[in-house]
Amino acid sequence: MDLAGARAYFKDMNWVPFTKMHGLGNDFVVLDARARPLAMNPGLIRGIADRRTGVGCDQLIVIEPPANGKADAFMRIYNADGGEVGACGNGARCVADVLLRERRTDRTTLATATEILEARRAGPDSVTVDMGPARLDWREIPLAEARDTLHVGISHGVLNDPVAVSMGNPHAIFFVPDVAAVPLAEVGPGLEHHPLFPERTNVEAVQVLSPTRIRVRVWERGVGITQACGTGACAALVAANRRGLTERAADVVLDGGTLKIEWLVSGRVLMTGPVATSFTGVLDADRLARQ
Repeated sequence: MDLAGARAYFKDMNWVPFTKMHGLGNDFVVLDARARPLAMNPGLIRGIADRRTGVGCDQLIVIEPPANGKADAFMRIYNADGGEVGACGNGARCVADVLLRERRTDRTTLATATEILEARRAGPDSVTVDMGPARLDWREIPLAEARDTLHVGISHGVLNDPVAVSMGNPHAIFFVPDVAAVPLAEVGPGLEHHPLFPERTNVEAVQVLSPTRIRVRVWERGVGITQACGTGACAALVAANRRGLTERAADVVLDGGTLKIEWLVSGRVLMTGPVATSFTGVLDADRLARQ
């Protein structure tokens, strides 16, 4: 039974069809609420995201109708801890791929809580997304107090003096000689919850390999260590260029693979990378909500 058949079969039950997708191992459960609204809550989200008793994912994404008709769809994003967030780069590529395939077109627009994103087909299983402008003012990150976002001046363990960037969500980017030597699982939680970041922060450890290639490891806010982070890759390239370490375009090598990132002179950031569908299925929403 394909996803359309499953959707029709379960339409009168509290079973919800889903698609499991990923971008470089950063994985998502994608729900379609354009025809049938879905009532989400933190317990349900955590139940779905649980890798032992649920489907398992870094983020849960709900495709909804666009609020004002200015985009083809709205993407609502929840981290595995149940909290809603404003941006997800790998998730945007996955949802854009869904829209491009069903609309049989090479271009689409996708609204998020922070931005309307334009996406285009870059290959059979590859998508380019205009992630919008990199935000560099301390108020936009946001930080709890006025700081120079090029040298924020905090440290934790082996990581110190990050660059702060917002790509619709906050990032603290630390440059290191060797990302493999960073105990990210140890230092990530403390930095995520540092009092300078009132909305918490994503944490990137970055090693510059050349002016056009950087290596990045990511601790995602509300998730933990992930194989890849699209907004983190964008923020890392912006931070590296601001520090004079790279050109405005570079390959960003993450644990799960490589993204091509370009910071345009206009300030907008383009991200290109692969998408994949792992499997489809249905969720027993009642049972998961009780967990």
